[in-house]
Amino acid sequence: MPRGNASQSKVHYQGKDEDFVIMVDDVKSVQDWKKDRSIPLAQVVSGFKIFVTHKHGAQNAYDAASKQTLENEFGTQNEDECMIKILEGGTLQETETGERQGPKNDSMGPRQAH
Repeated sequence: MPRGNASQSKVHYQGKDEDFVIMVDDVKSVQDWKKDRSIPLAQVVSGFKIFVTHKHGAQNAYDAASKQTLENEFGTQNEDECMIKILEGGTLQETETGERQGPKNDSMGPRQAH
């Protein structure tokens, strides 16, 4: 049975000084939210956390965005308002993670000639 075979959706926003990333539930929920703003952010965003990539694009390691970084880029420290701006101006990305391969039967012991 494959393990870890899942998709990951995120929105990448390229700012003046930093690149910002937020994780979202799926592509469809973001598209629905853009058409109908009455949908709560909780049904769109996977965890209310904004990440920065230090201008390394959307595929590198993420760090949590500081309130000062949010203030410099978006003019507010309110994370909900920043997320709305990221959802409006960012690019939606969906990646499929490959299945993890690992040992199938650890109890067989070492498999080498004696």
